[in-house]
Amino acid sequence: MKENIKVYAFVGPSGTGKSYRAQLVASENDIHYIIDDGLLIHENDVVAGNSAKKAPTKIETVKKAIFLEKQDRKEMREAIQKIKPDSILILGTSDGMVEKIAENLELPKPEKTIYINQVATETEMETARRIRTTEGKHVIPVPTFEIKRDFAGYILDPLQIFKYRKNDTPYISEKSIIRPTFSYLGKFTISDTAFRQITEYVAKKTEGIHRVSRVRVENSVGATNIYVEVYVIFGYNILSVLRDFKQRVKKEIERLTTMNVQEVSVVAKGIHIPESEEK
Repeated sequence: MKENIKVYAFVGPSGTGKSYRAQLVASENDIHYIIDDGLLIHENDVVAGNSAKKAPTKIETVKKAIFLEKQDRKEMREAIQKIKPDSILILGTSDGMVEKIAENLELPKPEKTIYINQVATETEMETARRIRTTEGKHVIPVPTFEIKRDFAGYILDPLQIFKYRKNDTPYISEKSIIRPTFSYLGKFTISDTAFRQITEYVAKKTEGIHRVSRVRVENSVGATNIYVEVYVIFGYNILSVLRDFKQRVKKEIERLTTMNVQEVSVVAKGIHIPESEEK
């Protein structure tokens, strides 16, 4: 079965914009599946795999990207076997890397190779390199909602680009920008105080919340969880107030910090009775 799959290669040095242009290259060559940094992507969906951009070191990233680990190879082979795609575009930093990926996944050698300098100018590639080096930004060629759960705790931004296909049909190319665990800029952190201040700000704007009594931020590998205790004003429906406040906090933190928050837990610590009610 795999011998019937047409394999294409998209090759270019790291940070020159391959992931940014992957969907366009695939579309122009009538390819519907892409293998990029450990992921199997079908148009705007992640079909299988684990992103190499989540790896803690560059060495581990390379291992993930070329499916060196047995479990990664097994999962991807099974996905390809089940889907039976007609063609696949494999992204790599060299011809050898693409051939290694194809070999590990038991796919045929690429029958056509597209190089980054064939689809991007030197100026565009230099701009991509500069952004990677100075800002540590990486692109994943799928919409943000598709990878949001897997990249909880990472800086995560949506990117939409209006483009035209060969037949002049307009379409939106949806991508995501992330800052991986490893980075040229080192570790990126946001103070717990910032999370607390945002939470208190939202509390003041939320009807039914008297004040925030406690905020605890829990950071683990690939996840940020926030625990909040509040006092609810007497007379309000507690469940409705907490539900509304929870949604507002998550939305505002993600908007202001571009961090993806996995979970916000809100607990009513007590009831605040206004003086007029006490009398």
